[in-house]
Formats: sequence, C-alpha cells, structure tokens
Amino acid sequence: MSASKPATPAFSPDAHGATDFVKVDAHTITAEEYDELPELTEADLEAADTYQGATLIRRGRGRPPVARAKKLVTLRLDPDVVERWKASGPGWQTRMNAVLRETMP
Repeated sequence: MSASKPATPAFSPDAHGATDFVKVDAHTITAEEYDELPELTEADLEAADTYQGATLIRRGRGRPPVARAKKLVTLRLDPDVVERWKASGPGWQTRMNAVLRETMP
C-alpha cells in the first residue's frame, strides 16, 4: 500500500501556484499603487480583447488573416520524393507549391 501525501490547504503559501484570495480581496489599493500602473495607450486599447455580446473577440494575436487561405489536402507521394524535398530544408512545402504552380497551364 502506498502512503498518501498530506493534504495541503488550498490557500497555503506552500501550495505551488496557489493564491490567497482572502488576503487579495482584503487589500485596499493605495494612491501610491495607482502611480505604479503604466498609462494605457491608444495602441493598448486597439489591441485589447473585447466582447460582442457573449462572443470574445481576440485582437493582436496570431497571424493576420490572408485573402486566399491555403487549402489542406491529403496527398500520397512516393517516399523518395518526400525525402528529397524534406532534405532541401525548411520551407520545402512552399517550394513544392511553387514548382506545382509553374506546371499549371
């Protein structure tokens, strides 16, 4: 039979990643603490996440949308063909796409 670990209280300072919410809620923010906060800029507000109704609208993250998104396909190729393209280094799929595009009428 294995020994169980002693229970750690939920808000113990020894608990990894735990927060003492009672202490946080009891804290009153002073004027000096407000002075430590950085000013929000227009750029900060433009990049802020917002809600439209119940839908979260995320901004400022990830890649921008593209006009013509690539299409994911499944294609079976001979192993030696794939290995040769992979051996050409990073970006091999993009280069393969360019070669296929050149063959289009």
